[in-house]
Amino acid sequence: MDFSSLLLMLHSINRWLIVLVTIIAIVKFALGYFKKQEFTRTDGRIMSFWMGLLDLQLILGIILLFTLPPIRYRLEHGVIMILAVTLAHINRRWRNAEPNIKFRNYTLLILIIALLIGVGVAALPQGWLGQSS
Repeated sequence: MDFSSLLLMLHSINRWLIVLVTIIAIVKFALGYFKKQEFTRTDGRIMSFWMGLLDLQLILGIILLFTLPPIRYRLEHGVIMILAVTLAHINRRWRNAEPNIKFRNYTLLILIIALLIGVGVAALPQGWLGQSS
């Protein structure tokens, strides 16, 4: 297995971790908002873990952009994903906000980022199910 194949495999596996944590975060933060719960350390860790997975995916993707031949759909995918991950970092703005505002904003932000990611994945010919090439 060469370096590009290994990176591609890691990039592919990490996407499913992102999907899982995205679902967990949306459910947890939406429930926190509607039930007017306190924002706990666990909530902060969920958001940090989600951001860490996105950042890892971005790093792997950028390396792949430079190691694989530049095909238009790869470049489109890369640009959309860079935008999505950059926008996701806006969450730091709300770290000192009231719990209900934090839950609401985090839920909406994650939904918007998930939509952007969906658009970015749609730029790939194989979509969600195939391993990116």
